[in-house]
Amino acid sequence: MASPEPTTPRLPAVDVVVATRNRPELLREALESIRAQTYRGDITVHVVFDQSPIDPAVLLDEPGRRVVALDNDRSPGLAGARNAGILHGDAELVAFCDDDDAWRPTKVEKQVSALVGSTALTAVTGITVLYADSAVDRVPDPSDMTLEQLVRDRVMEAHPSTVMVRRDALLGEIGLVDEVLPGSYGEDFDWIIRAAQAGTFAVVAEPLVLVRWGQSMFSQRWRTIVDAIDYMIDKHSVFAEDPRAMARLLGRSGFALAALGERREAVRRAWRAIRLNPRERRALLVLAVATRAVSAERLMRIAHKRGHGI
Repeated sequence: MASPEPTTPRLPAVDVVVATRNRPELLREALESIRAQTYRGDITVHVVFDQSPIDPAVLLDEPGRRVVALDNDRSPGLAGARNAGILHGDAELVAFCDDDDAWRPTKVEKQVSALVGSTALTAVTGITVLYADSAVDRVPDPSDMTLEQLVRDRVMEAHPSTVMVRRDALLGEIGLVDEVLPGSYGEDFDWIIRAAQAGTFAVVAEPLVLVRWGQSMFSQRWRTIVDAIDYMIDKHSVFAEDPRAMARLLGRSGFALAALGERREAVRRAWRAIRLNPRERRALLVLAVATRAVSAERLMRIAHKRGHGI
Protein backbone atom coordinates (compact mmCIF):
# COMPACT_ATOMS: atom_id res chain seq x y z
CA MET A 1 0.00 0.00 0.00
CA ALA A 2 1.42 3.36 -1.06
CA SER A 3 2.17 5.82 1.71
CA PRO A 4 0.00 8.94 1.67
CA GLU A 5 1.33 12.05 0.02
CA PRO A 6 2.66 14.59 2.54
CA THR A 7 0.32 17.51 3.04
CA THR A 8 1.45 21.08 2.61
CA PRO A 9 0.98 23.11 5.80
CA ARG A 10 -1.80 25.67 5.53
CA LEU A 11 -0.49 29.19 5.14
CA PRO A 12 -2.58 31.68 7.12
CA ALA A 13 -4.04 34.65 5.26
CA VAL A 14 -2.59 38.06 6.14
CA ASP A 15 -4.40 41.41 6.19
CA VAL A 16 -2.19 44.47 5.83
CA VAL A 17 -3.54 47.83 6.97
CA VAL A 18 -2.12 50.92 5.28
CA ALA A 19 -3.49 54.26 6.47
CA THR A 20 -2.78 57.11 4.05
CA ARG A 21 -3.40 60.78 3.46
CA ASN A 22 -2.28 62.68 0.37
CA ARG A 23 1.01 60.85 -0.28
CA PRO A 24 0.32 58.98 -3.54
CA GLU A 25 3.91 58.43 -4.68
CA LEU A 26 5.08 57.04 -1.35
CA LEU A 27 1.90 54.96 -1.08
CA ARG A 28 2.59 53.33 -4.43
CA GLU A 29 6.07 52.33 -3.29
CA ALA A 30 4.68 50.85 -0.09
CA LEU A 31 2.04 48.86 -1.98
CA GLU A 32 4.55 47.57 -4.51
CA SER A 33 6.76 46.28 -1.71
CA ILE A 34 3.81 44.41 -0.21
CA ARG A 35 2.78 42.99 -3.56
CA ALA A 36 6.35 41.71 -4.11
CA GLN A 37 6.42 39.60 -0.94
CA THR A 38 7.77 36.06 -1.32
CA TYR A 39 5.06 34.72 1.00
CA ARG A 40 3.00 32.09 -0.79
CA GLY A 41 -0.15 32.65 1.25
CA ASP A 42 -2.89 35.20 0.57
CA ILE A 43 -2.23 38.85 1.36
CA THR A 44 -5.01 41.46 1.28
CA VAL A 45 -4.07 45.11 1.70
CA HIS A 46 -6.69 47.43 3.18
CA VAL A 47 -5.76 50.98 2.16
CA VAL A 48 -7.64 53.44 4.35
CA PHE A 49 -7.88 56.97 2.99
CA ASP A 50 -8.04 59.36 5.93
CA GLN A 51 -9.53 62.79 5.21
CA SER A 52 -8.63 62.42 1.54
CA PRO A 53 -10.45 60.98 -1.50
CA ILE A 54 -10.04 57.34 -2.44
CA ASP A 55 -7.63 56.78 -5.32
CA PRO A 56 -8.99 53.89 -7.44
CA ALA A 57 -5.55 53.46 -9.02
CA VAL A 58 -4.42 51.50 -5.95
CA LEU A 59 -6.97 48.69 -6.46
CA LEU A 60 -5.58 45.26 -7.31
CA ASP A 61 -7.13 41.83 -7.66
CA GLU A 62 -4.53 39.17 -8.46
CA PRO A 63 -4.35 35.57 -7.20
CA GLY A 64 -3.08 35.75 -3.65
CA ARG A 65 -2.72 39.53 -3.75
CA ARG A 66 -5.57 41.99 -3.36
CA VAL A 67 -5.65 45.69 -2.62
CA VAL A 68 -8.96 47.19 -1.47
CA ALA A 69 -9.59 50.85 -0.70
CA LEU A 70 -11.95 52.40 1.83
CA ASP A 71 -12.76 55.63 3.59
CA ASN A 72 -11.93 56.10 7.24
CA ASP A 73 -15.41 55.82 8.75
CA ARG A 74 -14.13 56.17 12.31
CA SER A 75 -12.50 59.10 14.09
CA PRO A 76 -10.29 61.23 11.80
CA GLY A 77 -6.59 60.52 12.14
CA LEU A 78 -4.18 57.64 12.14
CA ALA A 79 -5.73 55.67 15.01
CA GLY A 80 -9.22 55.69 13.51
CA ALA A 81 -7.85 54.84 10.07
CA ARG A 82 -5.90 51.87 11.42
CA ASN A 83 -8.99 50.57 13.20
CA ALA A 84 -11.15 50.99 10.10
CA GLY A 85 -8.70 48.81 8.17
CA ILE A 86 -8.46 46.20 10.92
CA LEU A 87 -12.25 45.83 11.14
CA HIS A 88 -12.65 45.69 7.35
CA GLY A 89 -10.61 42.49 7.14
CA ASP A 90 -11.00 38.97 8.47
CA ALA A 91 -7.61 37.30 7.99
CA GLU A 92 -6.03 35.30 10.79
CA LEU A 93 -3.01 37.61 10.93
CA VAL A 94 -2.91 41.41 10.72
CA ALA A 95 0.11 43.53 9.79
CA PHE A 96 0.64 47.27 9.44
CA CYS A 97 2.66 49.34 7.01
CA ASP A 98 2.89 53.13 7.09
CA ASP A 99 2.34 54.72 3.70
CA ASP A 100 5.88 56.15 3.66
CA ASP A 101 7.61 52.86 4.51
CA ALA A 102 8.42 49.74 2.47
CA TRP A 103 8.98 46.05 3.19
CA ARG A 104 11.86 43.88 2.05
CA PRO A 105 10.59 40.88 0.04
CA THR A 106 10.92 38.19 2.73
CA LYS A 107 9.32 40.18 5.54
CA VAL A 108 5.93 38.45 5.63
CA GLU A 109 7.31 34.97 4.93
CA LYS A 110 9.81 35.11 7.79
CA GLN A 111 7.42 36.80 10.17
CA VAL A 112 4.57 34.34 9.63
CA SER A 113 7.00 31.46 10.15
CA ALA A 114 8.22 32.97 13.42
CA LEU A 115 4.72 33.72 14.68
CA VAL A 116 2.95 30.46 13.85
CA GLY A 117 5.89 28.47 15.19
CA SER A 118 5.50 30.06 18.63
CA THR A 119 2.92 30.92 21.26
CA ALA A 120 3.59 34.64 20.79
CA LEU A 121 0.66 36.94 20.04
CA THR A 122 2.72 39.54 18.17
CA ALA A 123 5.79 39.52 15.93
CA VAL A 124 8.22 42.32 15.04
CA THR A 125 11.30 42.70 12.85
CA GLY A 126 14.13 45.19 12.61
CA ILE A 127 14.23 48.32 10.47
CA THR A 128 16.54 50.32 8.25
CA VAL A 129 16.14 54.02 9.02
CA LEU A 130 16.45 56.20 5.93
CA TYR A 131 17.08 59.89 6.53
CA ALA A 132 18.64 62.31 4.02
CA ASP A 133 21.68 60.39 2.68
CA SER A 134 22.03 58.00 5.63
CA ALA A 135 20.77 54.45 6.20
CA VAL A 136 21.03 52.96 9.69
CA ASP A 137 19.97 49.44 10.66
CA ARG A 138 18.19 49.01 13.99
CA VAL A 139 17.33 45.46 15.01
CA PRO A 140 15.60 44.49 18.28
CA ASP A 141 16.95 41.77 20.51
CA PRO A 142 14.30 39.44 22.01
CA SER A 143 15.35 40.76 25.44
CA ASP A 144 14.23 44.24 24.29
CA MET A 145 10.64 43.08 23.83
CA THR A 146 9.58 42.87 27.47
CA LEU A 147 7.14 45.19 29.16
CA GLU A 148 9.85 46.58 31.43
CA GLN A 149 12.22 47.35 28.56
CA LEU A 150 9.52 48.75 26.26
CA VAL A 151 8.29 51.11 28.97
CA ARG A 152 11.83 52.25 29.76
CA ASP A 153 13.23 52.68 26.25
CA ARG A 154 10.28 52.44 23.85
CA VAL A 155 12.47 50.30 21.51
CA MET A 156 12.05 52.19 18.25
CA GLU A 157 13.34 49.13 16.41
CA ALA A 158 9.88 47.62 16.97
CA HIS A 159 8.35 50.13 14.56
CA PRO A 160 4.61 49.81 13.74
CA SER A 161 5.47 48.90 10.14
CA THR A 162 7.18 45.77 11.51
CA VAL A 163 4.19 44.59 13.56
CA MET A 164 2.21 41.44 12.79
CA VAL A 165 -0.41 40.23 15.27
CA ARG A 166 -2.94 37.46 15.64
CA ARG A 167 -6.41 38.85 14.89
CA ASP A 168 -8.06 37.16 17.85
CA ALA A 169 -5.58 38.82 20.21
CA LEU A 170 -5.89 42.18 18.44
CA LEU A 171 -9.67 42.12 18.88
CA GLY A 172 -9.38 40.56 22.33
CA GLU A 173 -6.82 40.99 25.08
CA ILE A 174 -4.66 43.59 23.29
CA GLY A 175 -7.44 45.71 21.81
CA LEU A 176 -7.70 48.15 18.93
CA VAL A 177 -5.72 51.35 18.52
CA ASP A 178 -6.60 54.07 21.03
CA GLU A 179 -8.61 56.73 19.17
CA VAL A 180 -8.75 59.07 22.18
CA LEU A 181 -4.98 59.64 22.27
CA PRO A 182 -4.37 63.28 21.28
CA GLY A 183 -3.61 63.57 17.57
CA SER A 184 -2.94 59.79 17.42
CA TYR A 185 0.62 60.68 18.47
CA GLY A 186 2.35 57.66 20.00
CA GLU A 187 -0.59 55.36 19.23
CA ASP A 188 1.95 52.66 18.30
CA PHE A 189 3.73 53.01 21.66
CA ASP A 190 0.46 52.78 23.57
CA TRP A 191 -0.53 49.71 21.56
CA ILE A 192 2.80 47.89 21.94
CA ILE A 193 2.71 48.37 25.70
CA ARG A 194 -0.72 46.72 25.75
CA ALA A 195 0.61 43.95 23.50
CA ALA A 196 3.46 43.33 25.97
CA GLN A 197 0.96 43.18 28.83
CA ALA A 198 -1.12 40.61 26.93
CA GLY A 199 1.60 38.20 25.74
CA THR A 200 5.03 37.65 24.27
CA PHE A 201 6.68 38.68 20.98
CA ALA A 202 8.30 36.66 18.23
CA VAL A 203 11.32 38.60 16.93
CA VAL A 204 12.78 38.28 13.44
CA ALA A 205 16.16 39.86 14.09
CA GLU A 206 16.68 41.31 10.61
CA PRO A 207 16.08 44.81 9.20
CA LEU A 208 13.13 43.87 6.97
CA VAL A 209 11.38 47.27 6.87
CA LEU A 210 12.63 50.49 5.29
CA VAL A 211 11.49 53.42 7.43
CA ARG A 212 11.71 56.96 6.09
CA TRP A 213 12.20 59.39 8.93
CA GLY A 214 11.33 63.03 8.56
CA GLN A 215 8.17 62.23 6.54
CA SER A 216 6.01 61.90 9.63
CA MET A 217 3.19 64.37 10.03
CA PHE A 218 4.01 64.36 13.78
CA SER A 219 7.65 65.34 13.45
CA GLN A 220 7.15 68.91 14.67
CA ARG A 221 3.63 69.02 16.09
CA TRP A 222 5.00 70.00 19.45
CA ARG A 223 1.72 70.76 21.27
CA THR A 224 0.22 67.45 20.21
CA ILE A 225 3.33 65.68 21.44
CA VAL A 226 3.05 67.28 24.89
CA ASP A 227 -0.65 66.48 25.21
CA ALA A 228 -0.18 62.89 24.04
CA ILE A 229 2.68 62.21 26.45
CA ASP A 230 0.69 63.61 29.36
CA TYR A 231 -2.24 61.39 28.32
CA MET A 232 0.03 58.31 28.22
CA ILE A 233 1.42 59.04 31.68
CA ASP A 234 -2.11 59.26 33.07
CA LYS A 235 -3.24 56.12 31.23
CA HIS A 236 -0.38 53.74 32.05
CA SER A 237 0.65 53.39 35.70
CA VAL A 238 3.74 51.44 34.58
CA PHE A 239 5.49 54.74 33.81
CA ALA A 240 5.13 56.03 37.36
CA GLU A 241 6.52 52.73 38.63
CA ASP A 242 9.82 53.20 36.75
CA PRO A 243 11.78 56.43 37.42
CA ARG A 244 13.87 56.01 34.27
CA ALA A 245 10.77 55.59 32.12
CA MET A 246 9.13 58.65 33.65
CA ALA A 247 12.32 60.69 33.23
CA ARG A 248 12.44 59.79 29.54
CA LEU A 249 8.86 60.94 28.97
CA LEU A 250 9.43 64.15 30.93
CA GLY A 251 12.54 64.80 28.83
CA ARG A 252 10.60 64.28 25.61
CA SER A 253 7.68 66.49 26.62
CA GLY A 254 10.06 69.09 28.00
CA PHE A 255 11.87 69.16 24.66
CA ALA A 256 8.58 69.82 22.86
CA LEU A 257 7.73 72.60 25.31
CA ALA A 258 11.14 74.18 24.81
CA ALA A 259 10.56 74.06 21.04
CA LEU A 260 7.26 75.88 21.64
CA GLY A 261 9.07 78.57 23.61
CA GLU A 262 7.40 77.61 26.91
CA ARG A 263 10.70 77.81 28.73
CA ARG A 264 9.53 77.77 32.36
CA GLU A 265 7.52 74.55 32.09
CA ALA A 266 10.18 72.99 29.86
CA VAL A 267 12.90 73.64 32.44
CA ARG A 268 10.65 72.42 35.27
CA ARG A 269 10.19 69.09 33.49
CA ALA A 270 13.89 68.85 32.70
CA TRP A 271 14.88 69.24 36.35
CA ARG A 272 12.22 66.75 37.40
CA ALA A 273 13.62 64.29 34.87
CA ILE A 274 17.15 64.78 36.23
CA ARG A 275 15.95 64.15 39.80
CA LEU A 276 14.37 60.88 38.65
CA ASN A 277 17.34 59.85 36.53
CA PRO A 278 20.52 61.96 36.57
CA ARG A 279 21.62 60.22 33.36
CA GLU A 280 18.58 61.33 31.35
CA ARG A 281 20.30 63.08 28.44
CA ARG A 282 17.09 64.52 27.00
CA ALA A 283 16.92 66.84 30.00
CA LEU A 284 20.18 68.44 28.89
CA LEU A 285 18.76 68.90 25.39
CA VAL A 286 15.73 70.61 26.93
CA LEU A 287 17.97 73.07 28.71
CA ALA A 288 19.98 73.70 25.53
CA VAL A 289 16.84 74.51 23.53
CA ALA A 290 15.23 76.51 26.35
CA THR A 291 18.34 78.72 26.63
CA ARG A 292 18.47 79.05 22.82
CA ALA A 293 21.92 77.51 22.66
CA VAL A 294 20.66 75.36 19.79
CA SER A 295 17.36 74.96 17.95
CA ALA A 296 15.06 71.98 18.39
CA GLU A 297 15.04 71.49 14.62
CA ARG A 298 18.83 71.17 14.45
CA LEU A 299 18.88 68.59 17.23
CA MET A 300 16.11 66.63 15.49
CA ARG A 301 18.09 66.58 12.25
CA ILE A 302 21.20 65.30 14.03
CA ALA A 303 19.25 62.58 15.82
CA HIS A 304 17.44 61.44 12.66
CA LYS A 305 20.68 61.21 10.71
CA ARG A 306 21.95 58.76 13.31
CA GLY A 307 18.75 56.70 13.14
CA HIS A 308 17.37 57.99 16.43
CA GLY A 309 14.69 60.31 17.74
CA ILE A 310 14.62 62.65 20.71
